[in-house]
Amino acid sequence: MRRLNAPYLLMTLAMLFWAVNWLLGRALRADVTPIGLNFWRWSIALLLLTPFAAPRLRRNWPLVRRHWLLLLALGFIGVTLFHQFVYLALQYTTAVNAALFNSTSPIFIVCISWLLFRDTISWRQALGIALSLGGVLAIVTRGELGVLLQLHFNPGDLWALLSVPIWGLYTVLLKRRPAELDALVFLAAISVVGVVLMLPLYGWDVARGGHMRFTPATVGAVVYMAVFASLLAYVFWNSAVPRVGANKAGLFLHLHPVFTTLLAIAFLGERLHRYHGAAIALIVGGIYLTTAAPDPALARAHPASAPPAPPP
Repeated sequence: MRRLNAPYLLMTLAMLFWAVNWLLGRALRADVTPIGLNFWRWSIALLLLTPFAAPRLRRNWPLVRRHWLLLLALGFIGVTLFHQFVYLALQYTTAVNAALFNSTSPIFIVCISWLLFRDTISWRQALGIALSLGGVLAIVTRGELGVLLQLHFNPGDLWALLSVPIWGLYTVLLKRRPAELDALVFLAAISVVGVVLMLPLYGWDVARGGHMRFTPATVGAVVYMAVFASLLAYVFWNSAVPRVGANKAGLFLHLHPVFTTLLAIAFLGERLHRYHGAAIALIVGGIYLTTAAPDPALARAHPASAPPAPPP
């Protein structure tokens, strides 16, 4: 059971759930508007979460009220804003371009972490990020660097690019999450903020003709997003990041294009090529190199509780 609570496993599962979320977001672009998709996803998630979190939220209300500004910021950034930009991007951009932009997230996280908290990384972490980024580029370019010169950019790419520093900021700010606030209460608090902030935007979307086709496939996809991409993935990510540090956690975002590629091969009939194996080896090697060394920023913040290196 301890393995199921290991932060690296939790972040890996979160990446898997979010990879499916992106595929579904792309598939649903003709059935629901980006605003409607984000609103219904989080509204259903909040509805499912309320019976479990409401009693704890009442007990922890003084703590929530004390940290209301941080919870407001995280709810706006991580719930309202980030996935709104992602779903807008998936209306227009290709999966290749989206993966390319998303693969820069660890770099933004390191930069934001330094700007806000002066956190630094070790040379092993820097090398691990470089190796892992190389693996992502191998997937995106199909092993041919000339592909980069043939990429075509459109307005969706701008939304994808804007979403990257937003998630970086959310991940870095998780360092300030109150330790006394358990994962469900924390998620409930930022979910309420996100849904409330989305409500007028959703009303505007409906007033201008926004729609959602309530087919079994659409409803099933949104329910998946609510349960796996919202509740489970966010609980896993929010719990793991403070334990390993934002810089290490950011590197796990490179698993996103790996899972997306494997899912496309499994369910969309795409072929597995030699460069896929090389790319995945680089990404896994980069993650191992980074996670096997202590995070200097985390060690300074919690000298007695810095997480041990994972077993070889």
